[in-house]
Amino acid sequence: MSQKIPVKIIDAREKTQAKAPEEISLYAAREKIYVKEITGLFQRLRTLSLCLLMGAYFAICWISVDGQQLVYFDLPNRQFHIFGTTFWPQDFVLLAWLLIICAFGLFFITTLFGRVWCGYTCPQTVWTFIFMWLEERIEGSRNQRMKLDKAPMSGGKLRKKFLKHLSWFAVALATGVTFVGYFYPIRELVPDLMTLTVTSGWAYFWVAFFTVATYLNAGWMREQVCLYMCPYARFQSVMFDRDTMVVSYNPTRGEPRGSRKRTEDRDQLELGDCIDCNMCVQVCPTGIDIRDGLQYECIGCALCIDACDSIMEKMNYPKGLISYTTEKNLEGDRSKILRPRTFGYGLALLIMIGAFSVKLGLRSEIELDVIRDRGALFQTSARGFVENSYTLQIMNKSDEVRTFDITVAGIEGISLSTRAQVTLEPEEALSLPTVVEVNPGNMTERNHDITFTLEMVGDDAVRTEVESRFLGPDPRR
Repeated sequence: MSQKIPVKIIDAREKTQAKAPEEISLYAAREKIYVKEITGLFQRLRTLSLCLLMGAYFAICWISVDGQQLVYFDLPNRQFHIFGTTFWPQDFVLLAWLLIICAFGLFFITTLFGRVWCGYTCPQTVWTFIFMWLEERIEGSRNQRMKLDKAPMSGGKLRKKFLKHLSWFAVALATGVTFVGYFYPIRELVPDLMTLTVTSGWAYFWVAFFTVATYLNAGWMREQVCLYMCPYARFQSVMFDRDTMVVSYNPTRGEPRGSRKRTEDRDQLELGDCIDCNMCVQVCPTGIDIRDGLQYECIGCALCIDACDSIMEKMNYPKGLISYTTEKNLEGDRSKILRPRTFGYGLALLIMIGAFSVKLGLRSEIELDVIRDRGALFQTSARGFVENSYTLQIMNKSDEVRTFDITVAGIEGISLSTRAQVTLEPEEALSLPTVVEVNPGNMTERNHDITFTLEMVGDDAVRTEVESRFLGPDPRR
């Protein structure tokens, strides 16, 4: 006897009426964030770092030593003066190593303390907090700013908005002028800009560019730069683990959250320490709720810690409901500061610092490049000697006048038939045409390796050597 199997008939109309999957945009239109001003330990630390960084940025270009700007990138002359030392394009390998050191340093700090770079030293954060401070001074507190934006246009509102944007523009302009001042002598740039006598149109362009960029990034875009433009926000989670120190909310202690009066007993109400005041959200510059867990939008500024600690103090609860801690600590385990990835980044950082220091210490004060004349392989002089032509590029990287001897070796009897001694002014570069001659009887091959030596007169420790080739006729013919 056959058994009937129940069959469910699906109407085609049910398929067509099924709800389509919701599309999620990768970019959301910006909703203005009104950040509440808060005071506390971490805000004081940020204020200190902000003052130090901004003070250094605006002051260093004005400091001169022996008439030389302390930090000055002289692009037309290809000279880079940094704290009394002059670097040349040939020294750019040092810049590459320095950038690698900074990268490994950032990775090392991130594995230990999360995004402290973003919260305390990132230029975007520094300038944004300056603009926010100006906004608070002019437009008032968070609630006052919200009411002001909702209010119809009036004389008072227009005045406040004008003063705010004027102050933003002043800071942005000072930022742009200072930046260009590291490439154009700042003591000449400022009066030249004021009198419109700057000779280079690029100076006007870059001042305008960095003024507009600062005004837009710190005044209008703010957290959008961190969320959508900064790559560090996307890949920093790769360096995180359960032992990384990050800003975290303790749900074991805080949940279940709920509002209450200060005099009410939370144990009787069966509530945690979180009173659901949303202060941590109101002070967050990226507008997130730290109670939802670690999020890539969090820049580690710790303003939510200061806000929460102030509320806990008012409620007579222990501080630290939101704190710098690790995932292991929240779970009751003990965190490890030293772990394999920490050792790896730390070792790489030490190796690069050591290599950079050695390279910097061995950096020669002179530079010699030899360019062989490609127009003719060789020529024969009136007395029958084989001659090769070269161009010697000589640089005196020191700040003193120096005299150098030029010698060549590699073939018996080889010599220079042109100048064998040069005197260079401080930081002078010289292009010297040179002719080298050899008795053809001393050549055993068609080409030989030769060595040019540049040596300072009176100090044989200051010397450099460069190898080249000497060509001649086939000695077997």
